[in-house]
Amino acid sequence: MLLDSTKSSSCPCPRISLVTPVFNSAKYIEQTIQSVLSQNYPNLEYFIIDGGSTDGTLDIIRKYESQISGWISEPDNGMYDALNKGFARTTGEIMGWISATDKLHTGGLSVVGSVFRDMPPEVEWITGRATAFNEEGMTVVILDIPRWSRYRYLAGANRYIQQESTYWRRSLWEKAGSRTESGCRNGADFELWVRFFRHAKLYPVEALIGGFRVHGDSLGLSNLEEVHRTHDEFIEDDLKTAPWGKSLKLFRRVSRTMQRIPKVRGLWQRVVVKGLYHLPGPDWAPIIKYQEDRWKFWF
Repeated sequence: MLLDSTKSSSCPCPRISLVTPVFNSAKYIEQTIQSVLSQNYPNLEYFIIDGGSTDGTLDIIRKYESQISGWISEPDNGMYDALNKGFARTTGEIMGWISATDKLHTGGLSVVGSVFRDMPPEVEWITGRATAFNEEGMTVVILDIPRWSRYRYLAGANRYIQQESTYWRRSLWEKAGSRTESGCRNGADFELWVRFFRHAKLYPVEALIGGFRVHGDSLGLSNLEEVHRTHDEFIEDDLKTAPWGKSLKLFRRVSRTMQRIPKVRGLWQRVVVKGLYHLPGPDWAPIIKYQEDRWKFWF
């Protein structure tokens, strides 16, 4: 079932604040910057926060400094510390980040701006279709878009909300503490989503916004077991106060046990865990689709 958006598309585009954290990424950073500037989004605030690169990254940033809102280069405590520095400099109503190896899809920021402009205030954060680029920058993966739920997220399904496609209102950022967890080297985007879920539903958007580049230097892909352990620590902490926290803890305990049994692991993952992706619930937000020249809810 479709429900029309309520705002006129003639409203001005909201300001989007975008941050790129970078450290020694001369191989990829120019493609990232170009993917942002080529959006030609009329109300963009774009900051690049460098951690003290020594590989030629700064020369590339300087090429574009007249076209961006600002940049700094100084030692930091990692990507999430850089993000906090960057976001502290921003003023836009809508926020997001694109890492120095990743890219936006053509028109991605127009999708973001028009969705937040046209949809009601209850839409506080959104995510588009998850996509991936290969090392050369070609789009090689476009995944189906799932429905998102806080409870399924905490249960262990829908673990990956693609950061490159996720944007939010500043009001949600402020309610969630106005920070990323800068003490983490990996997985702090997951922790931010956990906090966002406490305050708002996540709305999937049937469109391409940004994508993740698969490459050999990726910290997350090279250390998935550690990333998953970090995710689990964030979940366990949130379950202490979450509604249905005790039931979710029990489910997660049973799930861990089942996945240790070789003959049961695959069946449990396919039937039970994957089944949670399709289980409707009160916090299951409708998909936002573009039809008949406007964004609409699809229930």
